[in-house]
Amino acid sequence: MKYLMKIINADPTIFAALGKEERNEIHRECGAWHEELEKKGQTLFAAALQPAETATTLRHSGGKVVVTDGPFAEAKEVLGGFEVLECADLDEAMAIAKRFPALKSGMAVELLPLVPDGGCMED
Repeated sequence: MKYLMKIINADPTIFAALGKEERNEIHRECGAWHEELEKKGQTLFAAALQPAETATTLRHSGGKVVVTDGPFAEAKEVLGGFEVLECADLDEAMAIAKRFPALKSGMAVELLPLVPDGGCMED
């Protein structure tokens, strides 16, 4: 089963307030954590994201597509990155997520099962 592990920066000011060496250490620990997942075949793809203010949002409104620079809604939490996990079940995905080093810096993770075979959800 594939799971999307959304890495959520619950309050960007907390991470920003850490010292440079502490932030770098968390980045190193996250890199080692990811390499371990690669060796075990438990990750399919991962990426960090640029800050939310670099986003472009598209919505359908009034019969046309409206483009907005930046995030559409103000939010305290921002998506910082993601990891696509390959796991036997939710328990395995949770065990992996619990070891994510950035949790100790105030970040959170959310696990979502992917629709099998990249298909669409049906009623």
